[in-house]
Amino acid sequence: MTESLVRVVDADQPRSTDRSLVQVAVGVLVRADDAFLLTSRPDGKAYAGYWEFPGGKLEAGETVEQALLRELQEEIGITIQNCNLWKTERIDYPHALVQLNFCKVTQWTGELQMLESQSFAWQQLPVMVQPVLPGTLPVLQWFAQERGFQGETHSA
Repeated sequence: MTESLVRVVDADQPRSTDRSLVQVAVGVLVRADDAFLLTSRPDGKAYAGYWEFPGGKLEAGETVEQALLRELQEEIGITIQNCNLWKTERIDYPHALVQLNFCKVTQWTGELQMLESQSFAWQQLPVMVQPVLPGTLPVLQWFAQERGFQGETHSA
């Protein structure tokens, strides 16, 4: 597992007053054909309409794995069978300072249900849905490195 410096997003925008680090569990669901799942952020949330990997904040006392299991059941109606912490990334958004704990998930049960009225898309590189949430971009770069992909990881 690797950790990098903090990535600052929309640096020209005012920051929220609470800058405590929020831990977030993120599910990188990957099918056998290497397609990965992106979901859109629901209306009413910061960056609504942006595409991201599903997940959410850890609640008090939860591990990353426990939070991811709960969040994916609540958001997309599936139960994950495995959860391997892959990489972490710190992102400084105007509304929050977050540590994204990315977990690769290759086994789950249940059919996808968009329980927060979001959209979903199975994607390959280059990602065709847009706009892509800035916190998603590092994962696309990691996939490109793993897969020997040359070129842009997402459409402009």
